[in-house]
Order: sequence, then structure tokens, then C-alpha cells
Amino acid sequence: MPKFDVAKHDLERLIGKEFTIEEWEDLFLYAKCELDDVWEHEGKIYFKADAKDTNRPDLWSAEGIARQVKWALGMAKGLPKYKIEKSDVVVYVDEKLKDIRPYGVYAIVENLELDEEALRQIIQLQEKVALTFGRRRREVAIGTFDFDKLKPPFYYKAVEPDKIRFIPLNSDREMSADEILEEHEKGKEYGHLIKGKIYYPLLVDREGNVLSMPPVINSETHGKVTEETKSIFIDITGWDLNKIMLALNVIVTALAERGGKIRSVKVVYKDFEIETPDLTPKEFEVDLGYIKRLTGVELSDEEIKDLLERMMYEVEIFDGKAKLKYPAFRDDIMHARDVLEDVLIAYGYNNIVPEEPKLAVQGKGDDFIEFENAVRDLMVGFGLQEVMTFNLTNKEAQFDKMNISEEEIVEIENPISQKWSALRKWLLPSLMEFLSQNTHEEYPQKIFEVGKVTLIDESRETKTVSESKLAVALAHPKVTFTEAKEILDSLMRHLGAEYELKEIEHGSFIPGRVGEIIVDGKSVGIIGEIHPQVLENWGIEMPIAAFEIFLRPFYKGSFL
Repeated sequence: MPKFDVAKHDLERLIGKEFTIEEWEDLFLYAKCELDDVWEHEGKIYFKADAKDTNRPDLWSAEGIARQVKWALGMAKGLPKYKIEKSDVVVYVDEKLKDIRPYGVYAIVENLELDEEALRQIIQLQEKVALTFGRRRREVAIGTFDFDKLKPPFYYKAVEPDKIRFIPLNSDREMSADEILEEHEKGKEYGHLIKGKIYYPLLVDREGNVLSMPPVINSETHGKVTEETKSIFIDITGWDLNKIMLALNVIVTALAERGGKIRSVKVVYKDFEIETPDLTPKEFEVDLGYIKRLTGVELSDEEIKDLLERMMYEVEIFDGKAKLKYPAFRDDIMHARDVLEDVLIAYGYNNIVPEEPKLAVQGKGDDFIEFENAVRDLMVGFGLQEVMTFNLTNKEAQFDKMNISEEEIVEIENPISQKWSALRKWLLPSLMEFLSQNTHEEYPQKIFEVGKVTLIDESRETKTVSESKLAVALAHPKVTFTEAKEILDSLMRHLGAEYELKEIEHGSFIPGRVGEIIVDGKSVGIIGEIHPQVLENWGIEMPIAAFEIFLRPFYKGSFL
């Protein structure tokens, strides 16, 4: 989760009110942050905030926290209003960037009065948004420039690397594109995002002066933001137009909280034109009965309305429902529970009086969990070792390394790491990864896992369903399909089930040595010898036979 520094005096001048450090410990909770540390420097108090929501980049700065606290305390209510005036500035986007870094959005914020702390917050916010929300600049990269030193119109161009030369930020000499990627600190860190492309992205003004080479580095000489800067030009590039628009909304509204005046920029693509930023409020509708039922506290319609207005919603109540408008810098309202969370934040979690549940029952283990445990005991009895792996994984492990085409799976919108960016839909890739990390151990290695997978199910409210599966992998020099089938035969006898195998083709297994497991005419799993290409992908030099089945079809309410 993002951590960032804010100054107590800066927060309080943005809010217009002073608080004690003890009060700030509670106030940070309104902004979904915790106070992680407090220190003093040159007579001023600083806080380290620990953000608890990766979907709320609008809260990762002093401006965002101050705005949220001001509203939560009732010092302002309803939807924040930001006026946008059109400018005559245009940015032309090169169509050759389509497969390199296709989109850019832009804005100007004028009439700023920046000091050291305000400047620090601007830099810190754009870094945190690009790092976490922007997936280390792959999805979102942000540049800010002193607009008064620029000469519009601007051109977001695709340029051959050997034709690029400029002085990169925090450098004192002109460098070529390749020199920047090989020698500059930011080039080494982010150069992989464009290295090897036929063209590199470049933002230039009408005279050809380089402003930046997204997503790597800005220019030192053209438009560096300082405390003397009065007008900032903002440049955000990426692959998803909606995502970079959201990031732009976060940045411009943060600057507006410091008194800045927002002006839009026309962005011209080959097939369309847009004006950015777009701060049109978003809409959502929620059932008030649902909110009342799940809060656990007695709330009237008007009390819910007041709490939501303190969380920056515009609220219209009708027929037991609330029609909501919320700020364009938010993109986290996907379900009624997201609105419910805001109600409880405004109410104050610490104000909820806990009640001891009155249950005239005795606790007992869930029957299906006991069934899973019985399956585990059975597999251990077969001489297998249990492993427990993570439900979180990534598309490469689930598909590419398993030598199969990519399918739709449940992905995390803003993962902390690309390694943990999706929920697995089958277990065998997890066992393959385990075996790949233990190639130095003695063979045979015979392992199994009973674990959860997450599948897409459009018929459910959450559009997903969690299923329990068993996977077995046997690795040693003489392993065969028959050895895996013998374990499957024994398992099926204990489960009281009859099955048949249907020959199929599957990229993860050797052709002719793979079968679909059929029970009562329905497919419940797969068995076979792992394909050599899959072994090579995982760096495994030992043959492997494996199978995987769903457990729910075999559950009959009793244990083995």
C-alpha cells in the first residue's frame, strides 16, 4: 500500500483549521489512511500516512487528505465543484504510437502559488500515482512542466531513437535516447518500457524542443516546475484512455485545492478529438434498505443522506433509493457495498458500539471442510506431500507457461505486483511453480494440493464463484501416465465414484497421453503427462504426470 509524507501545517492550511496530533490519528481514518509515523524537522511536524486503498489515488497527497477531512467534518458538503475553462492549446498525437504508447491526456492549471511543501506534494503525488496506480509507469506515466516556458501547440510523436537528443531531468549534459536508457537513473529503471521499439515516444513543442520522453524522463531545460512556477502543464500517457483520464483528474483537482484554475486542452488523434480533463460527475444508485440492513446501526434516510454528503456525494432520495453523483477523480464505486463503506467511514467505525452475539448454538466444523480434510488425509496415505500455494497468480503462469491460449480469468484492477495480478482458475500451474523452485531437492517428488480456484459466473451477483479442487503432480525419472492413473483409481474408489477417460488435446500435456475425467457424463477434471514445452517453460528437467479434479461433485454430506 502507498506510504507518503505530509506536513501538519500544510494539511491544516488547506483545511483552514488546526488539530492536535492525537486528533490527526483519527482524522486520517476518514481518508482511508493510518498515521504510520510522526517526526519533527526544523520546528515543523510531519506525518507518514499509510494508505489502505490502492483504488483511491485521490487520497495520496496532502490535498486529497485535507479535502476528505474537510468534507467528513461537515465543513463542506455534497459534490465538490471544479470549474474548467477552455484554452486554445492543442496536442497532436501521432498514430504511429498505436503499438508503443498510444494515448496522452493533458491539462493546464494556472494561478498557482507554490512553496517548498506544495511542490513536494505535487512531485510525490505524481510519483505515487505512476508507481502504484500506474503499475510502475507501465499504465500511467505523468509529467509536469512550467507552462509559461513552453511554446504550444505540442506534438506527442513517434521518433526514431537515433534522432533523439536532449538534456534529461537532473542532468547537466545532452544525451542520446540510448545513453539515457543505459546511464540515467530513471532510464535504467523505466527504459525497459520502450527499449527495442522502432520508435520512442516524445513530447515536443512547436519548435521541436523536447519536453519529455514518456514514460522514462522529462527534459531538464524545458519547463521544469519550481517554486516560481505559476502555471503547470500536465502530460499523462498510457495504454488505457480511461485510466489516464482518471489520473489526470486526480492531479488537476489536487492542484485546484491549492487555488489553481483548471484549463482544458484539445487532444487530436487520427480518428477523434477530445477535451481533457473531463470532470463530469459519475452516477450510481443504491437501495437505502440495503445500507440500513448492513450498517448494523439505526439510520434514517436523512442521516444516510447527510453521511454521504460528507463523503462528497450529491444525493437524491426517492422510492427508498438514493441516486448518487460522485467526483470524477474516483473510480472505486462498483457495488452498493462501496457506498456502504463510505457511510460507515463518515459515521465513524469507532462510534459503532459492539454487541456480543447471542447464539444458542454450539460451533462445529463445516461439513464440506471436513470432507476436504478427509481427502487430504487420503492423499497423505497414498504417500504424497501436501503443499499450500497462493490463490493469487498471474496470466503468464496460468496460460503462457502452461502452453495454452489465454482465457478470461478474474483479474485485480490495481495489483501491487504483476506476479500477483489475478486469481487462479486451476491448481496445476501452482504445483508446477512449486516443483520449479525445488529442482535442487531429491526425487521422486510427489505432491498434492486441495485448494480454491475462482471462476467467472455471470449468473451470480459477484460474477464469480469459488470452487474447491484437488491437484496431484508426480515428478521422477520413470513417472508415467499409469502411475498418476493408479492414484486417481484409488481416490475414485474411496469416493465411491465411477469414472471414464475421454481422449482430448490439451497444450499442457503430451498428445496421446492426456484424458478428460468424466463422471456421470460430466467433465470433472483432467489427467496426463506434462508436455516437454511446459517443463522447459518452468525450468524443470524431470518428467511429470499429474491430474486435477473438482471436489464438489463427489461431496455427499458424509466423509470418507
